[in-house]
Amino acid sequence: MLRITSNFDSGSIDVVDASDAANIRLKLRADNASDFAQWFHFRLSGARDVDCTLKIENAGQSAYPDGWPDYQAVASYDRENWFRVETEYDGQTLTIKHTPHTDVMWFAYFEPYSWERHQTLIGNAITAAPWVKLEQLGVTPDGHDFDLLRIGVQKGYYGINKKKIWVTARQHPGESMAEWFVEGLLETLLDPQNSIARALLEKCVFYVVPNMNPDGSVRGNLRTNAKGANLNREWQTPTLERSPEVYWVREKMQQVGVDAFFDIHGDESIPHNFVAGCESNESFSCRQHDLQEAFKKAWLAASPDFQVEHGYEVGKFGPETLTLGTNWVGNEFDCLAYTVEMPFKDTANRPLPEVGWNGERSTQLGSSLLSALYAIVEQI
Repeated sequence: MLRITSNFDSGSIDVVDASDAANIRLKLRADNASDFAQWFHFRLSGARDVDCTLKIENAGQSAYPDGWPDYQAVASYDRENWFRVETEYDGQTLTIKHTPHTDVMWFAYFEPYSWERHQTLIGNAITAAPWVKLEQLGVTPDGHDFDLLRIGVQKGYYGINKKKIWVTARQHPGESMAEWFVEGLLETLLDPQNSIARALLEKCVFYVVPNMNPDGSVRGNLRTNAKGANLNREWQTPTLERSPEVYWVREKMQQVGVDAFFDIHGDESIPHNFVAGCESNESFSCRQHDLQEAFKKAWLAASPDFQVEHGYEVGKFGPETLTLGTNWVGNEFDCLAYTVEMPFKDTANRPLPEVGWNGERSTQLGSSLLSALYAIVEQI
C-alpha cells in the first residue's frame, strides 16, 4: 500500500490523495505560524518498482514560485546520498516522476540537515581543541539549545585583541545548505594541520552560530521560527517574545564586537553562488566598499563556484534594509558584512545535473571562504 509520511525531523507535506501511484496528489504545508510555504520533505513507502507521479498542486501559490522553473527535486534511498529526480513545473503544479528501486525513499526541497547532525557538529567542534568553547545563548520557545561556538582565544601575543569574525547560518530554516556550508567551514577551521586555519586563528576569534533557527528547522518550516517571525527581518528591533534568537545574538555581538560578519543563506531563484553587502545602507562607508571589493576578488580566486555577475540589485529590500542581519551589523559596526547566497537548483556556470547544488558542494564552498578571508584579514 502506498503511504506518504512527514512526521519526522524537518518533515513537511500535506497529502491530498495517495491511492494511485500515477497520480499522487500533495500540497505544500505552510510554516506553523505564517503563510510561507515552499519547503517539503516526506517519505514514500510501498512503491518499489512502481512508476510514480507525485504532484504538488499548490506550487504556484508558494512563497517563491519563481524558484520552480528549472528546479529538480532531491531524493534519497538512505538519507545519506541525495540525487536529483525528474521534475516539471507548469505554472501551478510541480510534478515529480520517479520509479523507486526500494521499499522506501525520501524526497525533499533540498538535501536536509538534521537536528541530529547538528548535535554531532557541535560535539565534533567542542572536542577538536581546548580553545573551542560552547556558549548556550538561550533556550528556544520549543526547548532547543541555542548554540554559539567560540573558536580561538580572544587575545594574541602581547595581549593584542584579535579580530572578531562572526558566522551565522540558517536564519531561514528551509535553507539547509547554509548549515552544510558551516560544517565545511568548521572542518577546515578546526583542522590542526590546515595552514590557513592556523594562520587565521593567530589573528582572529570566530563566533559561529551554526543554526539560528532550531525550532523552524525541526518543525519543517521554510522561513520562520516557532513564533512565526522571519528572523532576517527582526534585527532592528528583536524581542525575547517574538525573535529571541536574534535578540541573543545581537546582545553577544554588542558585548564582544564584530570585525567581519557572514550570514549564510540559500536563494530559490538565482542559480548561482553570490554575496549581498551593505551598499543600500545610508552609512555605507568607503572602508566598507574597499573591504567588500577586496573580499569578492579574494573569493573569486579561492573558489570557481563563486561569482559576482549575478545577484541582487542594490536597494532590493527597500525600507526593510536595516531589519536584515547583514545590513544591521554593517551599520552598527562599520565592518565587512555579507549575506552569502547559494542556489536550491544548480550552478548555471558549473552544473552537476545528477546532484545539482548539494550538501557536499556547500561544505566545500564554506571551506573556501576561509581562504578568501585569509587574503584580506590584515585589512579588516
